[in-house]
Amino acid sequence: MIKVTRLNDSVLIVNVDRIQSLQAIPETVITFTNNNKIMVKEPLEEVSQRIVEYQRTINSNPDSSKGQPPDLP
Repeated sequence: MIKVTRLNDSVLIVNVDRIQSLQAIPETVITFTNNNKIMVKEPLEEVSQRIVEYQRTINSNPDSSKGQPPDLP
């Protein structure tokens, strides 16, 4: 999961496995697999990088096979 900031400055942690697409219009819009959408303050590139870093952490974490989530940044 990754941490993002909504336009009203509230912090939200989202499940990257449920993200369908990212779009910059100019705010970043995250569309989920259930077609729900949220707009966040972080630029598209930053959200994308957080997703990649999270997935790298999951794939390289020796505890991931035991169902232990990695620490969030």
